[in-house]
Amino acid sequence: MKALILDAERRTAHIQSVPKPRPAPAELLIRVIAVALNPIDSLYVFHPLGSTGRVIGSDFAGVVELSGDAVPATSTLQRGDRVAGFLQGACSINERPGAFSEYLVCPWDLVWKVGEGGSLQEAAAVSLCGLTAAQAFFFRMGLQPPFQWPDRQTTTTAEPAKPGPEPQSSVSCFIYGASTSVGMYAAQLVRRSAESSGKPIRLFGAASRKHFPMLKAEPYGYTDVVDYRDEDWPAKILRLTGGAGVDYAYDCISEGLTVSNTGKTVAPGGKMAIVRSREGGAWRAEHLAVAPSYGAVWEGLGADVQYQGMVLPGFPKARGFAVAFYKWLSEGGRLEPNPLREMPGGLESVVDDGLRLLGSGTMGDRDIGSGKDWMRPLSAEKMVYRIGSEGEK
Repeated sequence: MKALILDAERRTAHIQSVPKPRPAPAELLIRVIAVALNPIDSLYVFHPLGSTGRVIGSDFAGVVELSGDAVPATSTLQRGDRVAGFLQGACSINERPGAFSEYLVCPWDLVWKVGEGGSLQEAAAVSLCGLTAAQAFFFRMGLQPPFQWPDRQTTTTAEPAKPGPEPQSSVSCFIYGASTSVGMYAAQLVRRSAESSGKPIRLFGAASRKHFPMLKAEPYGYTDVVDYRDEDWPAKILRLTGGAGVDYAYDCISEGLTVSNTGKTVAPGGKMAIVRSREGGAWRAEHLAVAPSYGAVWEGLGADVQYQGMVLPGFPKARGFAVAFYKWLSEGGRLEPNPLREMPGGLESVVDDGLRLLGSGTMGDRDIGSGKDWMRPLSAEKMVYRIGSEGEK
């Protein structure tokens, strides 16, 4: 089969022919139809942690080809079912293959079934960023989720759970980077929380002004949005909350001063989550009133991971949360995919086009694009590539 293979020495990746994987007893063999790109995919090609020979890539959607002998009948998964999920790719030193290949294997309970009405290209864009947002608000900060999971007692590998704020009138949330992939899923999950709990939620965000109309409409439904370019945007959020600050704040960028500024919006006793660790060196902040909560999305895979200069031990409770989140999606949990940019060329074009647009690590490092329409600068979009057809055998 064809796969996109890391060349760590040259900081790139190439198409190679490699053996088709065989599923372990509790795994599925999946024929990949579509893949979606995330900033981490380009980050760890241009700044490799993995060794040469690793299959890169995270998000995928495809069709079940074969089930391992230990996949339980209660899973209801069968050959031909349409599923989506994510793998770790070359984002650590662990020797685990990624998703950018014609076939892959994945644990049976770490995929979700795609409904008949949804496209696999749309589904490919959901799993990694959707779970990232769900982990932040529900698993780490304690906002009430629209689903249940076992062992709901721990928010991170190191901290015992603490109840989130429980205002009597309403809950207020703030999302910095509201038009990012993670931010767009976070807003929807906040809305699902409100529907599930029956508690009114006021949702505030920071984004580019051009995205205000989109963010105030369905499915996001922001109460108000401020321009992230305004130097006094934290003060504007405080004014919108009557000076009280927000109960939950989520920084979906976590670069430079964004963590410090997001921290200024949090009410006493409130909670805050970030997408990059302090150890990674992407942000700086002193004298934060609230300690930001961080955890890598890879924790949801339940295996040891070396990531951002640290070793994250396997975390069964995080894996249990991921399984419950995927079950919720499989059963019709409402989470609309990000706006898509369907990229041409399949696997062969991922490096030259997709990874080039994403850049090598920060928002400011992204390629400004070229004369080709699909190479225009990214903004509130998710790149997806079709690499197979559902009708193929």
